Amino acid sequence: MKMTPNSVVITLEKPENVSLIEANDSRRELIFQEKQKAASPKQFTWVLLLKAHRIVSCIPWLAMSLCTIFGSIKKRIATSSDAREEDPTYRGKKIYRFLKAFLAISIVALIIELIAYFKNWDLSLVHNPWEVQNNLVQWSYMAWLSFRVDYIAPLIMTLSKSCIVLFMIQSLDRLVQCLGCFWIKYKKLKPSIEGEPYDIEDGSSYPMVLVQIPMCNEREVYEQSIAAVCQLDWPKDRFLVQVLDDSDDEVVKNLIRDECLSWKGKGVNIIYRHRLIRTGYKAGNLKSAMACDYVKEYEFVAIFDADFQPNPDFLKLSIPHFKNNPEIGLVQTRWSFVNKDENLLTRLQNINLCFHFEVEQQVNGVFLNFFGFNGTAGVWRIKALEDSGGWLERTTVEDMDIAVRAHLKGWKFIYLNDVKVLCELPESYEAYKKQQHRWHSGPMQLFRLCLPDIISSKISVWKKANLIFLFFLLRKLILPFYSFTLFCIILPLTMFIPEAELPAWVICYVPIVMSILNILPAPKSFPFLMPYLLFENTMSVTKFNAMVSGLFQLGSAYEWVVTKKTGRASESDLLSLSEREHKMLNEEKIQRRLSESGLEMLGKLKEQSEKVHTVKKKNRIYKPELALAFLLLTAATRSLLSAHGIHFYYLLFQGLSFLVVGLDLIGEQVS
Repeated sequence: MKMTPNSVVITLEKPENVSLIEANDSRRELIFQEKQKAASPKQFTWVLLLKAHRIVSCIPWLAMSLCTIFGSIKKRIATSSDAREEDPTYRGKKIYRFLKAFLAISIVALIIELIAYFKNWDLSLVHNPWEVQNNLVQWSYMAWLSFRVDYIAPLIMTLSKSCIVLFMIQSLDRLVQCLGCFWIKYKKLKPSIEGEPYDIEDGSSYPMVLVQIPMCNEREVYEQSIAAVCQLDWPKDRFLVQVLDDSDDEVVKNLIRDECLSWKGKGVNIIYRHRLIRTGYKAGNLKSAMACDYVKEYEFVAIFDADFQPNPDFLKLSIPHFKNNPEIGLVQTRWSFVNKDENLLTRLQNINLCFHFEVEQQVNGVFLNFFGFNGTAGVWRIKALEDSGGWLERTTVEDMDIAVRAHLKGWKFIYLNDVKVLCELPESYEAYKKQQHRWHSGPMQLFRLCLPDIISSKISVWKKANLIFLFFLLRKLILPFYSFTLFCIILPLTMFIPEAELPAWVICYVPIVMSILNILPAPKSFPFLMPYLLFENTMSVTKFNAMVSGLFQLGSAYEWVVTKKTGRASESDLLSLSEREHKMLNEEKIQRRLSESGLEMLGKLKEQSEKVHTVKKKNRIYKPELALAFLLLTAATRSLLSAHGIHFYYLLFQGLSFLVVGLDLIGEQVS
């Protein structure tokens, strides 16, 4: 075919990589995007409307919740208005006055800061307060800034640096203890029994053991503790149970005496003792019992508080550690808690005590052969008690007192982490607060009394340094001092004195790391990490007040208040025991009640039960904690103006924590 020169030939070829479907799809995507752009404003509007609807629907629920909370707070304050007058053991008046004055000054400072913030005062170029004219408030604010920079800030910075140093030293001590605990676990170090165990067939090979149960008005727990001790697996003719009852309630005395008679009728070697002159609290009770002539026949003494319930094999697991070890004076066992999951307060206590036993007691027992006796669930060699001077009534921590004196005499201690004894935790904040006051004021009393004896003793210089600087000063004095001063006083103060602002690692990072270390022995409590951190700082006001009262011998340092118990026993063995003994005990009590004295006791029981029902328990309010709550919330408001992120959140949540504790909303709630 011949082609003209001016013609153009166009060849149409099918593209290799393009299909008709792809072309159609791309076109549809363009159309869809155009429609989506057109519809997006409408969809965005609907999304906003839906979110607004959800927010609005939550408002009534939030309003009802707030009304309920404020109603509970109002009721709590109304029912607790006379609580302080009813409580003769109220302590902390001086610290409350100090906190109240501090709060008032902080509120005034916050008002001035708010005025300066909203009026946009820029006084950075003003170097002299007299240059500010025609405004009294502005002049006052400038004068305060000048005075703050020249006089207050250097003092606060010096104090904060000192507290930070103490804080880091205590944190280092805590870290070293944790490393020691990890080493014990890694090397599987634990006390071992030397020699052969006692001959089961020959009862005379077992040593004579005295078991003491000191108690005072322990109506809720006396039965289960006596029952548990009387069921100990030990030859009946080789141990004696002493029930040391200091009760001043006639009905409770009769009940405890009858319980002892009941077990005596079953073949248990048990004695009921009641002092006519009740002096010296628990130490006086134990001292009086050890003065009995028959005590000379016994080699060891095991002590259990009224709410402790040892397992039947307790003596067989603890007493053999004394065999072929004449230098061992004490064998201490671990506590286990039947009510650790009862409420938030008991969960937080469990974290603290798990660390105390798993880390502190175990590390000190393995590496130093010395630790503070816990006052119960332990076995003493009677010779060690006598050599150390016996029980003394000079402090409210008689257990720590005898442990320190025995250590100065050269006796060694063993801690058994695998042997556990059931007991109770305080379920109300009131009971826990009083317990902590006694536990933190007593060591300071003891330190003042024991310091000359420690210095003049014949133990090594290392042991003296450990007692003075670590056991007493660092863990009993410095810890409550810096906790209260640094986190409850200096930190809110630095919000109004920014020149002395604390770094974030002091407020957040190091405390969280230390809290994680504390919670490791109780891994199931890890979800309570932040409540634990906040609660420990909240308790610092009680511990600081107790430390000061013990150090300077103030009146509240010598108060002894028996911790309230509920009588819980959740273990299956104790429940089955109570079921087995129920019928027998009922028959015996019916026979006793047929007598004239039994009828009188029954009448008193009825009268007391009526009184118990008429007297209502109350949740209290705690003024120092409330004052600190409002102080921290005031400081949080000030930090919000300065856009302090970590400082604001810490102050906010710590203030709310103090508020919850101050209104007694933690622990047991009485409806």
